[in-house]
Amino acid sequence: MFVLFVCPKVLGHFVPLIQFMMQTEQVILVDQNDAPLGTMEKMEAHEKGVLHRAFSVFVFNEKNELMLQQRAWHKYHSPGLWTNTCCSHQRMGEDSVSAGRRRLREEMGFEVPLEFKVSFIYKAPFDNGLTEHELDHVLVGHFEGEPKINSEEVASWKWMPMDELIQDMAEHPDQYTVWFKIIFDKYCEHLGL
Repeated sequence: MFVLFVCPKVLGHFVPLIQFMMQTEQVILVDQNDAPLGTMEKMEAHEKGVLHRAFSVFVFNEKNELMLQQRAWHKYHSPGLWTNTCCSHQRMGEDSVSAGRRRLREEMGFEVPLEFKVSFIYKAPFDNGLTEHELDHVLVGHFEGEPKINSEEVASWKWMPMDELIQDMAEHPDQYTVWFKIIFDKYCEHLGL
């Protein structure tokens, strides 16, 4: 990893490159058995609803409270909604645990050991025409403390006891991301809750 320090005048010349790099983030297309089929630009995969690999991280504390994040208000879908600790897509050649640790560091500012728990396929269309169609790998870790959130990704965070979360999701489903409700149910089913 390297750090590049650029004066503000020069930074303006890098903005188009940064925008291009963000637009060309690739996801790994997979079949229903998680075998890689190739890659596709992330936005295109979500526009077409193509099945691709993803991961979701659930971080708990010693009280068995789940760390939730509120998505940043400027996100292109589901802005301001509450969701699991973090989630994203693996990069080519990156295993799920390494990807989860990377994204946890990028979004929440800390890193913990993660353990794979379960994977499953889900499909969730959004009002803006995009569709999440993912083979999702659920990863779990434990952490005590406060994250150092990346405000480009996260608006806020909180610890929430599981029983309160289940009740709040039932009473206020519109405050949570579509995928989190699906993934949380699958995770609870996996645990036998």
